[in-house]
Amino acid sequence: MLSHVFVGITDFERALAFYRPVLASLGIQERFCEAERPWAGWESTPGPRPLFVIARPFNGEVPHPGNGLMVAFMAATRSQVDAAHALALSLGGQCEGRPGLRPEYHANYYGAYFRDPDGNKLCVASHEQA
Repeated sequence: MLSHVFVGITDFERALAFYRPVLASLGIQERFCEAERPWAGWESTPGPRPLFVIARPFNGEVPHPGNGLMVAFMAATRSQVDAAHALALSLGGQCEGRPGLRPEYHANYYGAYFRDPDGNKLCVASHEQA
């Protein structure tokens, strides 16, 4: 269904220092990183798509996080959700919803919400039973 998700950032090195460890904690493999461009992308398993890409906006203007726009990453376990959320906050992310069950979505939905250093809203969610 999706080819890629592109998230605009202002400071490539800061964004890379945030996304590399957070996505690695979820087992998401980095596919490319070109600091001279600057952009980086991570691939799904079994790749190569969809991709998750961070970069400065093509038009050169400042990125603006959208209200209601959120990227959600899949976690294999609830403990992985907890760990990714804690790691994101330790790397400068802002909490938008502590890890926990959200039965209003479905009985096994366990998610956590946070914003990256540029204000982009992210989620980590597991849909598995405890």
